[in-house]
Amino acid sequence: MSDIALLRDDPTIDVRMKRTGPRRERIVWPEGKDFAFTVYDDTDEATLANVRPVYDFLAEQGFRTTKSVWPLRDPGDDPARVGMDCEDPEYLKWALGLQAEGFEIGLHAVASGGCGRERTIAGIERFRSLFGWNPITYTSHFTSPEGIYFGPARLSGIRRGLYELYARRHHELRFRGHVEGSEFFWGDICRSYVKYVRNFVFADIDTLRSCPEMPYHDPAKPYVNYWFASSEGRDVDSFVANISEANQDRLAAQGGACIMYTHFAYGFCRGNKLDRRFEQLIRRLSRMNGWFVPVRTLLDFLLETKGHHELSRGERQRLEWRWLWHKARVGGT
Repeated sequence: MSDIALLRDDPTIDVRMKRTGPRRERIVWPEGKDFAFTVYDDTDEATLANVRPVYDFLAEQGFRTTKSVWPLRDPGDDPARVGMDCEDPEYLKWALGLQAEGFEIGLHAVASGGCGRERTIAGIERFRSLFGWNPITYTSHFTSPEGIYFGPARLSGIRRGLYELYARRHHELRFRGHVEGSEFFWGDICRSYVKYVRNFVFADIDTLRSCPEMPYHDPAKPYVNYWFASSEGRDVDSFVANISEANQDRLAAQGGACIMYTHFAYGFCRGNKLDRRFEQLIRRLSRMNGWFVPVRTLLDFLLETKGHHELSRGERQRLEWRWLWHKARVGGT
């Protein structure tokens, strides 16, 4: 691969392997804000019709969040069914406009279907050419075998075995982005281009309370520079349940940070009309003293404030058990 700039040479990224503990004291947020709130939007089924009104509304209310994209189109997929991609000129123009407004553009794999190593490299290079160089935030796609440390590989020990029993009822896909020798291996590329990868999702609105270590480096997963967690909100119903008035107030009182994980294509806008409850709650949240910045901005701040954190075995076990319990309740992969 040509012209690859290692993240370890980027002065904004410190991946020195020193062991430090997560600082659990209350964070002092920029600009005198009481808490932080953002969203990572997986691009599944996203079209201009069903997500553009959501982003127009978020921008109007003062939020800047992270929108993932697919830079390439899978030859076997219909964008009307799986979602639009950056090979659609109108969609690309809109995504570039979002970036110009201050939204972050991230990656949700490079295409909706499975991509081998060379196609993944091509997709990342296309992403760079479209959106400019910047360390990337990334989420694995549940139907893409190039997912990195995804599926059972998210876990260790007995927890991996328990998840494999659970996952057999949902899918048989094995994720091999981190497996050297596999046609889907791209771990070295991930380490070079991707700064943050999403891993565990938790029920609590205060993501930082569920995962005070984030962003963290896990020495058991060396191809990822830093991991981050998120809060459950995969569709409109779970999203609005998690950002209820009571939870908003608790997030502010705790001085916490929320990274909502969602798919804005999943019911947030129907027939060009926003979900009423979503609209009410976002308007209320916008009037609070929150720091509403994209995911990467929030994680960069936490990294600068808390320093590099190397995940310990005990911390890994705690996160894995908590996530397994969450999966047992909400399902999904």
